[in-house]
Amino acid sequence: MKNRQSNGFTLIELIMVMIILGVLAAVAIPRYLETIQKSEVSAEDAVIDRICVALENFAQHKMLTEGRRYWPENPFDALETVPQTYTKDGNNADTDNEWTFVNFYTPDDNAEVSGRITHQRADNTRWQWTYNAGINHGTDGDVTGSLFRRTELGTAGTEIRFQ
Repeated sequence: MKNRQSNGFTLIELIMVMIILGVLAAVAIPRYLETIQKSEVSAEDAVIDRICVALENFAQHKMLTEGRRYWPENPFDALETVPQTYTKDGNNADTDNEWTFVNFYTPDDNAEVSGRITHQRADNTRWQWTYNAGINHGTDGDVTGSLFRRTELGTAGTEIRFQ
């Protein structure tokens, strides 16, 4: 009698392996994408936190040198080192990980909003932080502005993050 040897996997075994891999992929891919999104939010928060600290330092420096506190027209001007992907084109961010500042302020304007910081994530969603530089006319009425919380691009901020 001839001894029969198996030289491979049966069709059932291969199907079972494919099912197991499919279940693992169905669980792992959404978790991976969620992790990427959370890391992008954290990176955005880190940049905005740096801007908040830089704005306060800028205002303190102006208080010591000029006798009044105010913020710069462009919040990125307060940073010693801007994000590597910051562009000065004055348009909304439109490439992955790009940071921009879009200015709405004109010198004769007493507008509540002077511009917005914009950022585009890797998933092509775009976010903004509304920025108000405050009043800077060289009078006793000068005040520092406000930086609003993150909103989707095109929707003005309503909740102040830093003032």
